[in-house]
Amino acid sequence: MHDIRFIREHPDIFDRALQRRGLPAESKRLIAMDEERRKKILELETAQARRNAASKEIGEAKKSKSEKKAAELMAEVAALKDSVPALEAGEKTASKKLDDALAQIPNMPLDDVPDGKDAGDNVEHHRFGAKRDYAFTPKQHFELGEALGQMDFEIAAKLSGARFVVLKSGLARLERALAQFMLDVHTSEHGYTEVAPPLLVLDGVMFGTGQLWKFCDDQFATFTDEFRWKMLEDYGRSAMRKVLEIAEEDGIEAAKKEVEAPFIRQNAFIPERHWLIPTAEVPLTNLVRESIVDEAQLPMRLTAGTPCFRAEAGAAGKDTRGMIRQHQFNKVELVSITTPEQSRDEHERMLSCAEEVLRRLDLHYRVVTLCTGDMGFAAQKTYDIEVWLPGQNMYREISSCSICGEFQARRMNARYRSKGDRNVRHVHTLNGSGVAVGRALIAVMETYQDADGSIAVPPVLQGYMGGMKKIER
Repeated sequence: MHDIRFIREHPDIFDRALQRRGLPAESKRLIAMDEERRKKILELETAQARRNAASKEIGEAKKSKSEKKAAELMAEVAALKDSVPALEAGEKTASKKLDDALAQIPNMPLDDVPDGKDAGDNVEHHRFGAKRDYAFTPKQHFELGEALGQMDFEIAAKLSGARFVVLKSGLARLERALAQFMLDVHTSEHGYTEVAPPLLVLDGVMFGTGQLWKFCDDQFATFTDEFRWKMLEDYGRSAMRKVLEIAEEDGIEAAKKEVEAPFIRQNAFIPERHWLIPTAEVPLTNLVRESIVDEAQLPMRLTAGTPCFRAEAGAAGKDTRGMIRQHQFNKVELVSITTPEQSRDEHERMLSCAEEVLRRLDLHYRVVTLCTGDMGFAAQKTYDIEVWLPGQNMYREISSCSICGEFQARRMNARYRSKGDRNVRHVHTLNGSGVAVGRALIAVMETYQDADGSIAVPPVLQGYMGGMKKIER
């Protein structure tokens, strides 16, 4: 969420930042909305002030026994009182219009983010390790898993549809071992506090980290069956009443047009709705929502290993085989809450923490800095870690570490009180995968495969696997 005061004071900087993302200038439109909002506020405050002043004048008029004056003032107060609800509604509408517009605009990239249109313009930062040589043609993870009899997409489809998997035996244990290993490294060595958060969150929480409303099609929403039917009933009755009113006033043909008109989607907060988390970033970052933390608590470093759920809207035809793009997957998330002065260094630290996991697994990877056209909605700057998959013969994202500045904090109303002047400011937030467990499983399978289709267990994981050194049929 952007600060409208910053936009008023620095419209050129704001517009240049949007243009770097390939978006049109917005400052003029937003400032006009803000002027309208401020006008409505002034009208409301003027009416309220006059009503209060006139109320006092009534008493003075009565004291001086000026009944005519008192009657005129009483009529004026009554008229002002009647006008206030409409003025309040006007102010509320203008404020919501501005807030809704601001909520749709992505974060401004930092100056050192490379300009570009898409992933082809991302800039490689550095690499670790090298591609392994095999005396055979490496297989993809799903070929290995299915041959082992421990990765089943057909049964998963019967249970849940496309983009799900059932893991069994050694592969199920390997996935669990990876998550435990990651959490142990981050909590015992990197200073993160482990959290077991809810997997279902409310509208305001999803809005806080930027998933709503722009990306609601990529999320899974849940309702109780009772509430779902109540909502459908209420909507149905409301729609029928509207059609009947149109038929009575404008005739049956106008009513028919209303019935056939396209549905206009409305974004609205629904208290009874829950969302399955797309990443533990959502609940972890929101742990500081609507609060003021003491600066002594910062930086706050949090981690969680959770299932994640994504609808993968727009992914039709992409990665249809295997575990690369699933509706449900496991991930270890890293979140930091910092002061503005700490956030840039914390971003580099978070990246190194995520890298350490892959280094200990001895997986070849590269780090790229995302260009302005490839960054996420809430990010100011993002590093992607791309692990090498021998079976696919390509690099694939396994972690994304982003600094968001105060963008999410404004949406969450998350602030801190500084040590010195005790002023209250917005915190800075950062998030990163430490790392995606499912993709780490894929990388281990493809990297550590043998010609007979067995999978060697990386040394750092053997203790988590009860001493198992190889997964075989």
